[in-house]
Amino acid sequence: MTLIDCEFGPHGEAVLAIFNDAILNTTALYEYQPRTAAFVENWFQTKRDGNFPVIGMLDDESGRLMGFASYGPFRPHAAYRYSVEHSVYVDRHFRQRGVARQLMTALIERAEAQQYHTLIGGIDASNTPSIALHEQLGFVHAGTVRQAAYKFDRWLDLAFYQRVLATPTNPVSG
Repeated sequence: MTLIDCEFGPHGEAVLAIFNDAILNTTALYEYQPRTAAFVENWFQTKRDGNFPVIGMLDDESGRLMGFASYGPFRPHAAYRYSVEHSVYVDRHFRQRGVARQLMTALIERAEAQQYHTLIGGIDASNTPSIALHEQLGFVHAGTVRQAAYKFDRWLDLAFYQRVLATPTNPVSG
C-alpha cells in the first residue's frame, strides 16, 4: 500500500465510484443521489483552492485507489479557522485491511503540519467500526445530533468526534 496525494485527473473516477457506493449502500454519507464527475471535479478544485489535502492509498499490486481521506472547513467563519472537518472513505473491496487507519494517521499528520488545532468527524452513530477507529486514534465523542437525517427508511443519529492537536504554535484571532 502506498500513500499518495490524489488529483482529479488520475483519481477522480475512483473517488467518484467510492463516493457513490457510500451514498447508495451505506450511511457514511447522508445523501440520496449519486454524485457526478462534474461534482467531484469541483470538489477537487475546492480542496486545491483551500489548500486542503486529498490523501489516497494505492494498492501496490493492482494500482487501484483503495480509499481516500480529506478535510475542509468546519464552519465558514474566521474564528473557526483552526478547526477542520474530515472524512475517510474506503473502497468496499479493501475494507478491514488497515487502509482507513493509515489514511487517518496521514491526515492527522497533515493537519498538524498545516497548524490546525481540531479535527472533527461527523459519523453515523451506528458505524461502530469508524467510531472505534476514531477512538483508537485519540478522538473523543463531542456530541450526537439525534435523528439528524432520514435514509433507508429510518432515522439516523449523527455523532461528532474530535481530536484536539497541539498545534498551532502561535494562534491569532481577528
